[in-house]
Amino acid sequence: MGESELISPRSTRVGAARRLARRNFRGKERLFLAEGPQAVREAAGHRGGAEATLVEVFATVEAAGRYADIVGAARDAGARVHLADESVIADISTTVTPQGLVGVCRFLDAPFAEILAAGPKLIAVLANVRDPGNAGTVLRCADAAGADAVVFTDASVDLYNPKAVRASVGSHFHLPVAVGVPVEQAVGGLRDAGVRVLAADGVGSVDLDEELDRGTMGGPTAWLFGNEAWGLPEETRALTDAVVRVPIHGRAESLNLATAAAVCLYASARAQRTPRSRAVSRPPGRRSDTP
Repeated sequence: MGESELISPRSTRVGAARRLARRNFRGKERLFLAEGPQAVREAAGHRGGAEATLVEVFATVEAAGRYADIVGAARDAGARVHLADESVIADISTTVTPQGLVGVCRFLDAPFAEILAAGPKLIAVLANVRDPGNAGTVLRCADAAGADAVVFTDASVDLYNPKAVRASVGSHFHLPVAVGVPVEQAVGGLRDAGVRVLAADGVGSVDLDEELDRGTMGGPTAWLFGNEAWGLPEETRALTDAVVRVPIHGRAESLNLATAAAVCLYASARAQRTPRSRAVSRPPGRRSDTP
């Protein structure tokens, strides 16, 4: 394709990309959309095993000029680059105001067993999180806090939902993510691997400040975050080593999911980086004595 040639709106490539806004087509093709320059840049630099993650890019002429470095990186990664007019980008994109770049990427989730085998020290587990914006933001928070992985349980939103991908602002491409793991399997596998599992819940019997003061948060830790509306059910909380609430020192009724996740993940990251931290030591598979 010549640099000046625009892809036709009736092209089969445009139709295939448009269908990736729907979950069933994403699952069938094992492809998803990454919209905007930041996401496309991160996708261009990511590889899943032997294959490049970025398959193709649709760009307006203006965006191709403005983000020439990203388009060049996409080509270097082996992606096909299609120039398109704004109507084509708007047709493919799921945003109200597209930024002129849309990438098509291969699925990049990792097997849960591989995450456990890597000996993770900090993990976020999303249990029944349904809002894609929240899920993507928690993934971004986990990435920023230096977490080793994120787990989406089988009852949670699709990792590749376009809103989740946008909300992660490129963090999809930064750390391993397992999907479709039953919550019992996730908690059991982590605890068997020697990871202390903490449920973040407003009804927790101990608050985060107390955990930090005790010096119990320096060891490998997984945080379990529940549904935005009803949190974690009792049977799920019972699986974990402790149910921890974020203390509310002011008059706010509560914190939203993503904010609470950021507080918890950063508390663990701080504890794990503090030399004086006294990690909880327990044989794999045994529940700690912390309430």
